[in-house]
Amino acid sequence: MNMSVSSLLKNKCYVNGKWISAKDGAVFVVTNPSTGEIVGKVPDMIEGDTNEAIAAADAAFQTWSQTTAKERCQILHKWHNLILKNKEELAEILTKEMGKPFKQSMGEIDNGASFVDWFAEEARRVCGDVITTPAKGRKLFAFKQPIGVAGMITPWNVPHAMVTRKAGVALAAGCTVVLKPAEDTPFSALALCELGEQAGFPPGVLNVVTCSRPNAAKVGNAICTSPLVSKISFTGSTAVGKILLKTGASTVKKFSLELGGNAPFIVFDSADVDRAVAGLMVCKFRNSGQTCISANRILVQEKIYDSFVEKVVAAMKEQLHVGDGFDAKCTVGPLINQRAVEKVENHIKNALSNGGKLILGGKRHKLGGTFFEPTLISNATTDMLFCTEETFAPMAAIIKFKTEEEATRIANDTRSGLAGYFYSNDHQQIWRVADKINVGILGVNEGLVSCIEGPFGGVKESGIGIEGSKYGIEEYLHIKYVCIGGL
Repeated sequence: MNMSVSSLLKNKCYVNGKWISAKDGAVFVVTNPSTGEIVGKVPDMIEGDTNEAIAAADAAFQTWSQTTAKERCQILHKWHNLILKNKEELAEILTKEMGKPFKQSMGEIDNGASFVDWFAEEARRVCGDVITTPAKGRKLFAFKQPIGVAGMITPWNVPHAMVTRKAGVALAAGCTVVLKPAEDTPFSALALCELGEQAGFPPGVLNVVTCSRPNAAKVGNAICTSPLVSKISFTGSTAVGKILLKTGASTVKKFSLELGGNAPFIVFDSADVDRAVAGLMVCKFRNSGQTCISANRILVQEKIYDSFVEKVVAAMKEQLHVGDGFDAKCTVGPLINQRAVEKVENHIKNALSNGGKLILGGKRHKLGGTFFEPTLISNATTDMLFCTEETFAPMAAIIKFKTEEEATRIANDTRSGLAGYFYSNDHQQIWRVADKINVGILGVNEGLVSCIEGPFGGVKESGIGIEGSKYGIEEYLHIKYVCIGGL
């Protein structure tokens, strides 16, 4: 693997087709969570910088929105091909800034590219309607048109694919983009801008502004209150999503929000236990447990509880190897920062003080930094802290239940409703439980459910709107009704 400085590692923001610094010259440092080494410095932008990016996107929208779907499709396909051509460099950047195991980073680049490819084709499938008229001499139409400038705020845990999933669909629809990546992981977004320029996006169509955590609220506020921004797409915590939704209400924007999850993972007595264990391993420990659809509340029916726990112990010992993301054996990288470490420590302490039994792990890893031992806790109960908060770490706590009704009640006893999972070989039970669990994404006998073809979105306080699938592009279009009379 070539670990030299990548030509895609950009240290400036991309606005109106130019690589620029913050007006005041301020920068902030991004470090590798695995080694503590500095990955680089990027501009620390504020409101004025952001408003300039928004103005550039608005100006570009006037022409980009008039391009044909075929033209946009061709540029997006070029972007897709460039992403794959530079896959290894992009994965290196991702692992350096986020700590994700390199093999998983390579998978994320493939996944991210697939969204660009998918929406390049979806651009050509946007269709309106001819409507039956109630009166002679009239023709009625419904046109679908791009909504305008889209403001986007992306998370640190999937820093490449979240950009392509959001920006790809907006650009396909004919919208222009102003995107703020997470302060922990800005380099993946900036690298995509370089490839976007090579692909042929005109100046102002794709813009990325970076800022530190202290300035995040200022930049977010500028995006949410600007009358030039018509659409907001955000992936992150429910608390921040509510703030953005409230702020954006002042200019009545359209929102897509993918917020926090608290996914139930239910294993019934009739399940194939080995399949359920395999599903849990990928669902819970992928990306060190730092995904919004990670299994958070694991419920196992009492007859198979002990057997299930034993098999999870064996799988964890065999499959989970903590280390630097560039270590070929690594399957569990570091947590993103010290706040994440402190949160999982608090969850473990709370569980053990309330009767939980520590089976594996439970403490910081000997590698130091933000590395944490994969942890397994049995005898968990619903009054423990992890049941009300996403752990977002490699910790699995397993609850025992008796009946189907009890399991579905526990699964739905949350204000979150992003993803859920259950395992059963009873076909009648599968239909009953699938109907009862109140989530936007449901895996049945499957722990890895995300794909470009499937709609991704939550219910309750886990979000608004859909990403991916044939439905995703509708979030960036509005319907114009046209009535032509006097015919």
